[in-house]
Amino acid sequence: MSDPEEDFATMFEASLQARRLEKGEIVEGMIVAIGPEVALVDVGGKGEAVIAIDELKNADGELEVALGDRVQAMVVSTSGGLTLSRRLAGAAASDRQFEDAFHSGLPVEGKVEREVKGGYEVRIGRQRAFCPISQIDVRGADASAYGGQVYQFRIIEYKEGGSNIVVSRRALLEEEQRANAAEVRDKIVSGAVMTGRVISVRDFGAFVDLGAGVQGLLHVSEMSWSRVSAPSEIVKVGEEITVKVLRVDEDKQKISLGLKQLSADPWSRVRDVYEVAQLRPGRVTRVAEFGAFVELEPGIEALAHASTFAPTGRSESWSGQVAPGMTGTFEILSIDPEQKRIGVALVQEGLARAEAAAGARPGIVPGARLTGKVERYAKFGVFVFLAPGRTGLIPLSETGVAKEGDVQRAFPVGADVEVIVLEVDPSGRRIRLSAKAVMEAREAEEVREWAERKAPPADGFGTLADKLRSAFKPREK
Repeated sequence: MSDPEEDFATMFEASLQARRLEKGEIVEGMIVAIGPEVALVDVGGKGEAVIAIDELKNADGELEVALGDRVQAMVVSTSGGLTLSRRLAGAAASDRQFEDAFHSGLPVEGKVEREVKGGYEVRIGRQRAFCPISQIDVRGADASAYGGQVYQFRIIEYKEGGSNIVVSRRALLEEEQRANAAEVRDKIVSGAVMTGRVISVRDFGAFVDLGAGVQGLLHVSEMSWSRVSAPSEIVKVGEEITVKVLRVDEDKQKISLGLKQLSADPWSRVRDVYEVAQLRPGRVTRVAEFGAFVELEPGIEALAHASTFAPTGRSESWSGQVAPGMTGTFEILSIDPEQKRIGVALVQEGLARAEAAAGARPGIVPGARLTGKVERYAKFGVFVFLAPGRTGLIPLSETGVAKEGDVQRAFPVGADVEVIVLEVDPSGRRIRLSAKAVMEAREAEEVREWAERKAPPADGFGTLADKLRSAFKPREK
């Protein structure tokens, strides 16, 4: 077998003997050999030409052609053989070559001279061209970042003999992206963790470039386990972030991404951390018609239902007791980890913290003497709020108000009322109360206290009794 280096040298030597072509001519040929610095291109009956290896590499420095591939290029030199280029560059380039590059699509090298209205002035060879601001890049960047930079451009307009030239860098970048997109898409599968760059932030989420212009949507609901009011709080345009591919819809060419999935779901430890009757600090995040949402920790949000708030008797009702951003102490009422739901109740300021922390709230059982708040009226009695989710009824006969009396005046909504529990059904939902029993008990207590104050000393009872008996004895005749 012959030495590959000798074969390459022989072919290179043969290329020097090829018939010369005109400078600026566009030719197409096949790659027949690849050396360390140049590659040989078979241009048919016109012989073989050389092209620099650097011109056959992509932006990452990787060779993007192989033996047998066909390339189109321009003859830039005929001295000592044919030299081709896929990038027309330098002041030596003629107007004819620029026109040929326009028709063939061959890239030209240009330097961004300065920013002008609507774009940039670019020098290509001895000519000045205009690059619209939308054609300088595929992504947004600081306009001043391009000044003085040398890039490859494609001529997209060539008029008036070269006095009016419009160029685009974006066209070349998009072409390169399309060439690499297939390779990138092969890596984008559900469950894959990838690094991308945020290219835009909207109200509903952010678009992330995963490479080669392939974009995925990071929805606001997938950014954090905590509630996110604005995506811009989490990500910024131009920022590089690591995301997880959640779903890939090949038909619609849609890619769904997640950020929060790269950290543990806080709900996974709820069973170990939270218990019913616990007191937890919380922050109200928003208020709805049916209750207030409370953040107990990042990613754990609970609901304080409207029914858990004690009535106030004021027009704003329960909603006047809470507002977004308010912090307070909340009691855990229920926990459902599967549905990711926790029910809580705001601990009122009037409730002693020590008693609340010790769980010393009186039980709602027959005979218990409790203090509640008047919630509402009905034809048959008065409803009293006893605890979050626990409301009892004082029948009219147990209010202590005469039939002709004004019950609403005696029991204004939101007022404290002391009651004695008469009955509680097995479910604990139907609770019968009595305010009259409290008044009777209070009267009995007052009578007892009065009797104790008026009673004579214990050692005087005998003498008084003797005197009374003597007084009532019939006199002997």
